[in-house]
Amino acid sequence: MSAPALPLHGIRVLDLSRLAAGNMLTLQLADFGAEVIKVEAPGGDTLRDWTSDGQPLWWQIYARNKKSICLDLREGADVQSLLRLAESAQILVESFRHGALEKFGLGPDVLLERNPRLVIVRISGWGQTGPYARRPGFGTLVEAFSGFAEKNGFPDKPPALPNLGLADMIAGLAGVGAAMFALREVETNGGQGQVVDLSLLEPLLAVLGPDPAIFRRTGRLPRRMGNRAEIAAPRNAYPCADGRWLVMSGSTQRMAERIFEAIGRKELGADPRFATNAARLRNADALDTLIGGFVARRSLPDNLRHFAQWEVTVGPVLDVAQLLDDEHVRSRGCITDLPDAEGRPLPMHNVFPRLSRTPGSIRSLGPALGEHQDLVPPADSAD
Repeated sequence: MSAPALPLHGIRVLDLSRLAAGNMLTLQLADFGAEVIKVEAPGGDTLRDWTSDGQPLWWQIYARNKKSICLDLREGADVQSLLRLAESAQILVESFRHGALEKFGLGPDVLLERNPRLVIVRISGWGQTGPYARRPGFGTLVEAFSGFAEKNGFPDKPPALPNLGLADMIAGLAGVGAAMFALREVETNGGQGQVVDLSLLEPLLAVLGPDPAIFRRTGRLPRRMGNRAEIAAPRNAYPCADGRWLVMSGSTQRMAERIFEAIGRKELGADPRFATNAARLRNADALDTLIGGFVARRSLPDNLRHFAQWEVTVGPVLDVAQLLDDEHVRSRGCITDLPDAEGRPLPMHNVFPRLSRTPGSIRSLGPALGEHQDLVPPADSAD
């Protein structure tokens, strides 16, 4: 019996985006069977330039399962080619600066006239409306603007930006759902295509917690707390005797009580300083001293074994080498290998989420620039 078709088989996506957010979005669609055509300028997507020791690993992984064509959208003939391609597409993704698509003669009104059922996902830093719509909007600016950097890091250190494309990646993943919402409306309700206005700012705001509500109701601003949490204690990273680190989270009353029992201090559960979560938060320094002292006398493996006996929520801090060697990661296949052009295995994150009947798959690495140029309609095709 042949394998079921991938869930998005038959969906054509034109990806005009550059860098991380759009590529994360279309990566998900491609993994689940959509035909994703990267429409690149003659110089290629800037993601190709993000290299490690000269290796274009970002491109190979985040452009996997995609096809590449080159079009110069400053040229009228190439604009017409793009419009002809749009007639056969269900989704178009772009991340140009505000107004650039319109300058090319490819604004949503033009695209929807050619293909009324098209879903157009417009990715930008700040959104298509508002006073900041025309500002440049890389993820770094959004991570600072959103409040993330101000609350991230340790209280005696400067605000900390993430060392990964956090805003871009979250927006890309949010964009998958947005594109599917709009596509479902087209397919099931006989609807028309529409524009998805996807900013980097709003998905990041959505995952930062109820900070605006906390401020408006209490007057308190979020503060940098290092590895602690504002909502529950204990929660921290503790150094072990072997120089490695253990993380612990006591987010429920029963878990906090188990932690006290595990460190041989069951009586702390009745101590007014630690009897409730609110009390533990007020006395987090003293709590961390008690737990940290216990952890510091044992190696990480010994700590993990000990706390496992008490079913305490602890875990190790791993580097990438340790992650790749972890038995759970290997058993689940969280990281998988695909051979590169030289036949060398290239490890990358596996397809997620996991579907039981029609799972996605990785079929190819990021394509060479213009590798699928034959997909461009010939110049003499009827407009």
